[in-house]
Amino acid sequence: MKDQVQIFLTAVMFFTRIPVPKWIDHSEEYLNKASMYFPLVGWIVGGFAAVLFWAGSLVLPAYIAIIISMIGSVMMTGAFHEDAFADFCDGFGGGWTQQKILDIMKDSRVGTFAVAGLIFMLGLKFALLLKLSEAGMWVTCVSLITAHSFSRFASTSIIYSHQYVKENEDSKAKPLAKKMDISLLIIAGIFGIAPFALFDSYLYLAAIIPVFAARMYFARYIKKWIGGYTGDCLGAIQQIGEVIFYLSIIIIWKYI
Repeated sequence: MKDQVQIFLTAVMFFTRIPVPKWIDHSEEYLNKASMYFPLVGWIVGGFAAVLFWAGSLVLPAYIAIIISMIGSVMMTGAFHEDAFADFCDGFGGGWTQQKILDIMKDSRVGTFAVAGLIFMLGLKFALLLKLSEAGMWVTCVSLITAHSFSRFASTSIIYSHQYVKENEDSKAKPLAKKMDISLLIIAGIFGIAPFALFDSYLYLAAIIPVFAARMYFARYIKKWIGGYTGDCLGAIQQIGEVIFYLSIIIIWKYI
């Protein structure tokens, strides 16, 4: 049990700015195992965003509450996934060979593709959440929790199905580069899908299909261009999955 607590807190430390005990270190062994808890971290981030939206909606217009919620989730994660999405846009937007794409993603500078991608992605996320707020407080809050959790599972599953791509031949394997065990994937899947139980209709489970369809498309895309995944690819797929999830829930709520 103590090992599992340490593994979970390792995931929290790696993906959020939440303080953890000093005895939690950057152990590669624990970080590899922590992949099963990535969707559970999504519960925390999504839950925090939901609480901010709910509290803000009590005294403020919905659009302001949504902005506060988005700011809160970004601050909690240190813009971890947004930064990865920006690097992904720069790399695949400006690179035409495997090495060039990897070099651009590794570059700390922000390019035009990154800026444009972030503007469109955050703008679309805001617009979708604003529309989703018309479905009611409960659906919106549950959607925030489920989106953060399930999109992280979709992203995490790439670690199981694809190979990590080294930036060059001398690169050492990074902590998330090791193949994910099927047992860890199953646990991650349970955590990723569990929040769907909070919806008031089983029809919302249909949102799984478009999110994983996008996951499959981008998984093939990154394999075609660079032969596998990097950390930036995982973060980008999480962001894309989150946006597609909101869009799917809106369509289900409005038309089904």
